[in-house]
Amino acid sequence: MTPPVRLVEITAGNREAVCALRVDPDQERFVASVARSLADAATTPEGEPWYRAVYAGDEPVGFVMLSWNVPPGRPGILGPYYLWRLLIDRRYQGRGFGRAVLDEVVALVRADGAGELLTSHQPDDDGPGPFYRKYGFRPTGEIDDGEIVVRLAL
Repeated sequence: MTPPVRLVEITAGNREAVCALRVDPDQERFVASVARSLADAATTPEGEPWYRAVYAGDEPVGFVMLSWNVPPGRPGILGPYYLWRLLIDRRYQGRGFGRAVLDEVVALVRADGAGELLTSHQPDDDGPGPFYRKYGFRPTGEIDDGEIVVRLAL
């Protein structure tokens, strides 16, 4: 059974706890920290960043960031809906939280009228590629900054 999660705005009250979330050291090459992600969002407004903390009950367990409904033609921005970051804290991995977050994100993006969700990952098999393939993402044939671009039809 997929655990229930809530996508919660990051505020002054929860920012420190959310920024303290960490993946295992051997996964750090695959996903940026929450602090780095928030900095990237602040310096890339053309990516239309939309981000939330992931909560299970009252506990932050992860972070998700998308490019949300980016107008066509913006150089260097995949979209219009692109899963930019997905991080589940090392203490909560393997419990279905990643899938639960994707379920929430897919429902929100679909409700906004999107026909697809894009993301990308490094080609290493020990990275998130198998997770995304199992969820239903398929390669588009594109490579973006050395990463394989994958698409989930909605």
